[in-house]
Amino acid sequence: MGIAVQRQNVTVVKDFDRALDAARKGRATAVLILSSPFAYSQRERIGALVIEKHIPAVSMFSEFVGAGGLLSYGPSVPAVAQRCGTYVGRILQGVRPGELPIERPQTFELAVNLKTAKALGLTVPPSVLGRADQVIE
Repeated sequence: MGIAVQRQNVTVVKDFDRALDAARKGRATAVLILSSPFAYSQRERIGALVIEKHIPAVSMFSEFVGAGGLLSYGPSVPAVAQRCGTYVGRILQGVRPGELPIERPQTFELAVNLKTAKALGLTVPPSVLGRADQVIE
């Protein structure tokens, strides 16, 4: 497919700027923001940086798209939180945690930020928009 992967490690907030500059220097045409509590907590900062540095960014959380990311596809955070609440309720009722089954997310969402697409000079195909659960205009 002609895709080369570059890895940029980020452990502190100031690393985001350095990592995006290194990605641009390495001729990256897009970035994938991997899931982590740290990246999630810094989504506003990352969203502003990817627009400033003119790099399309994709993540698994729709909240990232609301912060300026281009696309996201991943589990619904509210649905996962609701399932966690159900588990907590069962544990409080006396069920041993080890007896509860492991679950995977059941609901996934595709989100698209058309404002970001426009700022980056990109056109999102109608086929993608038609499948999106959330479109920010």
